[in-house]
Amino acid sequence: MSGKLSAEIRILLADDEELVRSGLRMILESDPGLKVVAEAHDGSEAVRLALSHRPDVVLMDVRMPGMDGLAATREITRLPDAPKVVVLTTFDLDEYVYAALQAGALGFLLKDTPPRDLVQAVKVVDEGNAMLAPSVTRRLISDFAGRGSTRAQEARSRLSTLTEREREVLRLVGEGLSNADIGMKLYMSEATVKTHVSRLLTKLGCANRVQAAILAHEAGLLDP
Repeated sequence: MSGKLSAEIRILLADDEELVRSGLRMILESDPGLKVVAEAHDGSEAVRLALSHRPDVVLMDVRMPGMDGLAATREITRLPDAPKVVVLTTFDLDEYVYAALQAGALGFLLKDTPPRDLVQAVKVVDEGNAMLAPSVTRRLISDFAGRGSTRAQEARSRLSTLTEREREVLRLVGEGLSNADIGMKLYMSEATVKTHVSRLLTKLGCANRVQAAILAHEAGLLDP
């Protein structure tokens, strides 16, 4: 979240299994820069605690009783100065994870992610960058993109509003590059890249880089 007074990253855990939450807390708080400020056992409690504790990052389980992680993600990402949401799932290919990304989550990880990678993921997402489990990213997008479908046609139509430079930036966003890396490839300053990303997100009606990356894949922008 913007305007933090401390370098410490505040985290909300949402999972219906107490043992899972305890394990996540232990892993995350092994790093002095991370602090778990609240734990939720379902989606509705996650929304309530996000409002009261104002965490920087939410680690959200997908399947929970009552309000599930998808509905909770949608609610939380609509909050002013919303925390970044990372969906956690046990499954490689889960349509709920894809829907959560569309709802505004900045990424997703598998629950068997190595501890060191989980800590790094929280830091990366806190900075506003996407973090998608590499083992499932391409399969997930491939399964749901439907490039020959109406969705693909709609995606290509949305991209028609972009300038050529914005399309270049979007293609690199779709490849998972950071603003700094994009700047190096396109010989632009990081600030200029940030401006292009902001403009293309507005034009495309995307809430974040993950949604823009999915749209780029759906439109076939990353095809060789």
